[in-house]
Amino acid sequence: MLKLEIPKNVFEQMVKHARMQAPVEACGILAGKDGKVAKLYQMTNADQGSDHFMMEPAEQFAVARDIRAGGFEMLAIYHSHPETPARPSVEDVRLALTPGVINVIVSLQDSESSFIKSFIIEKCSSREVPVRILEEQK
Repeated sequence: MLKLEIPKNVFEQMVKHARMQAPVEACGILAGKDGKVAKLYQMTNADQGSDHFMMEPAEQFAVARDIRAGGFEMLAIYHSHPETPARPSVEDVRLALTPGVINVIVSLQDSESSFIKSFIIEKCSSREVPVRILEEQK
């Protein structure tokens, strides 16, 4: 079963990135192994849109090289929805071009808290994937 485990500090980095970029959608890549995230890469939204994101190609190539060099795999692409719920928009489904990679959406719709959900988007449809926030190890 496909799942995603995100350490609490990585979750907090995603939320911080999303809040800093608002009202523009923030975007990035999560890398790790066996469904457990080990590294977050904040990316530039080349379109600077509040309802759309497009990662800078040069950044994507550099991140892909770094992921391979670290012995990891790309687990997920994340982006924020500054004013809407954490569910794939029509645009998200249309532009999901990386099969097998989970799409994490960070919703800032509620100004008091942030909410994330993750999805596999394939063949113009989406299904939710369980995501778990891991507490730090002591």
